Amino acid sequence: MEFKIRKIGNGYGALFPKQLLDDLALEEGSKLTVEKVEGTYRLLPVDDEFTRQVEAFLRTEPLHRNTYRELAK
Repeated sequence: MEFKIRKIGNGYGALFPKQLLDDLALEEGSKLTVEKVEGTYRLLPVDDEFTRQVEAFLRTEPLHRNTYRELAK
């Protein structure tokens, strides 16, 4: 699948085909993150709920490190 980069205002963007958006369960306003893996770039949908949960864990982990270790067993 190829995309053409277009100038949009002061920035740049690409138009995604509806089929791709449907396959990725994306809609207008959805967020994507770009990840580089072994020289290849990957676009991944951002899951705001998962991000919120990870941030909560990272805030509490220093206080409850031993408890988390026991729960992981």
